[in-house]
Amino acid sequence: MKPSVLILLAALTAGAYYFFKTKSNLSTQEITNTEYKAPKVEQRNLQNVAPVTRIFDTEEATIKLFENASQSVCFITTLGVRQNYFSRNEEEIPLGSGSGFVWDKEGHIITNFHVIQNAQKATVTLSDRKTYDAEIVGVAPEKDLAVLKINVGELDLKPLPVGTSHDLRVGQSTFAIGNPFGLDHTLTTGVVSALGREIKSLTGRPIRDVIQTDAAINPGNSGGPLLDSNGRLIGVNTQIYSPSGASAGIGFSIPVDEVNWVVPDLIKYGKVKRPVLGVSILPSQYAEQMQVSGAMIAEVVKGGPAALAGLKPISQDARGNIISGDIIKEVDNVKIANYNDLVLALEKRQPGQKVKVVYERNGSLKDVNLVLGSSAIDN
Repeated sequence: MKPSVLILLAALTAGAYYFFKTKSNLSTQEITNTEYKAPKVEQRNLQNVAPVTRIFDTEEATIKLFENASQSVCFITTLGVRQNYFSRNEEEIPLGSGSGFVWDKEGHIITNFHVIQNAQKATVTLSDRKTYDAEIVGVAPEKDLAVLKINVGELDLKPLPVGTSHDLRVGQSTFAIGNPFGLDHTLTTGVVSALGREIKSLTGRPIRDVIQTDAAINPGNSGGPLLDSNGRLIGVNTQIYSPSGASAGIGFSIPVDEVNWVVPDLIKYGKVKRPVLGVSILPSQYAEQMQVSGAMIAEVVKGGPAALAGLKPISQDARGNIISGDIIKEVDNVKIANYNDLVLALEKRQPGQKVKVVYERNGSLKDVNLVLGSSAIDN
């Protein structure tokens, strides 16, 4: 290569080095001497968000209803006891959960029987998130109702105002508050979908005049209150109809008129103080085999109302042949087709009340007035 070409390449290389080095120094100096400024972030245009001008009266009423009633609703957890396989020590294990509500200022809590069934212990968590050990005061499995009691000291409990259910009408608004799936204080709304429904309790005995509502009731809502638009208790949520196990818009509540006479007995006696005739009735499977229409008396309690009135049970003659007992057909003009009808007819009465009983004996109808006894003894 010619010397002149080499000199030219060397000059170009030196110039390029000097240029880039000078630019690098200037850039470093500018960054060092100039305060860093964050890039401007363009503010989002919020002009399309309309301001809240008012909450409708119906919404305001629902908000107030929930705020007031939720103070009375509680979360119930049930516990069982098992023996540790290795240590042989007894330990508590959770069994389930449900909802309940404050009945009175003495600390009585209402819930479903199936919520506390098989529990050795229960706890109640109030709206202030404080948890208390609960005593099981009384149960009515045939009504799916139970009463617990907590000791809250000087705490001022807020019972729910109690309404009525006999005068409800289809289409009235309903509000259900509970703890579905363990979620704290959930409100669902709907209407009275139907009245006079019948469901089966855990004992197999029917619960009649049940309220049907489309307010969503899910697992964990059991035992919680169903309220009317005035915030009054009109039912205790107990079951849903759903093939999948989730709310399908068909929920059932025990009517408050039923609750209002069952709960005082549970508090006082631990069970329902039932009016009784002093008889035992032929089991339904045998009654069906004999094609009996009514409630056949199998046994009569000595000295009881039926015995004093001269009613006769099943007996045997001298040859060992079975003689049918008297068959109860009516109680105060209420038709009796089976044992359940008799129980439901009597529970509307009070111990000590006089009733007219129509019965069949040897194919003939007879009647007698008698005074009902009691299934519980007053303290």
